[in-house]
Amino acid sequence: MQIFDLEAQGLRALNATLHAQAETTNQTQWEVVNPRGSHAIAVGLDAPIEVNVKGSTGYYCAGMNKQATVHVHGSAGPGVAENMMSGTVVIDGDASQYAGATGHGGTLVIKGNASSRCGISMKGIDIVVHGNVGHMSAFMAQSGNLVVCGDAGDALGDSIYEARLFVRGSVKSLGADCIEKEMRPEHLEILADLLERGGCDAKPEEFKRYGSARKLYNFHIDNAY
Repeated sequence: MQIFDLEAQGLRALNATLHAQAETTNQTQWEVVNPRGSHAIAVGLDAPIEVNVKGSTGYYCAGMNKQATVHVHGSAGPGVAENMMSGTVVIDGDASQYAGATGHGGTLVIKGNASSRCGISMKGIDIVVHGNVGHMSAFMAQSGNLVVCGDAGDALGDSIYEARLFVRGSVKSLGADCIEKEMRPEHLEILADLLERGGCDAKPEEFKRYGSARKLYNFHIDNAY
């Protein structure tokens, strides 16, 4: 276990050290102490290492992650796991706005609540939120899965493409072109896997599925002026 004191050694040194880890490194376990809400912790990682951040972080923690597992033992500021490619990011507390934005792959688990625009423009990432999500979550979500074990705020899935949204609780309102869809056996199977990966004990049958009505895909003459 490699312990890095962020207060004493600084953010630039932390990220440079983590970036230097090749796939063949034997320094696979890292612990970051005294994060004190610092921004851009563990960004741009590209090695199969595990980074445990002992406290809360500021914005853009674990952005652009590839391969690595980043576990925040606290809450995270805006843009956690933004543009994530692969690997796993776990937030023990709450996440601020646009968590997992534009994520292409990997898994983001938020054990508390997520604020507005969770999963905005997601492009293949899987996001599992144990609590609630705020307004405009999954806006223009292209692909991937968003699982919400609590409630969803206004305009869920506005202008959504082909991402799948699973919500256990209530949805305040659906955004443009987002509708409730049938939960078929294949969706229950997908959701069961996501809940297991996210460490949730909820049952797939308790969720509703939402997705695109596909009404915005094509030009309709009636809409022309």
